[in-house]
Amino acid sequence: MGLPDFGKYAFYVWTSYGIAAFVMIINLVLPMLKRKEILKTLNRKLRREQSKS
Repeated sequence: MGLPDFGKYAFYVWTSYGIAAFVMIINLVLPMLKRKEILKTLNRKLRREQSKS
């Protein structure tokens, strides 16, 4: 089973697949990065509040 033959539309089909894969990867990675940023900010605020007490 090889790659499907899309004929003269192959460039557009593979480009669409590539863009879709890129968007799915970004949708997985960005929330993970944002989570880390939020946790760092919360830890900083917590340490700051604890040092005041």
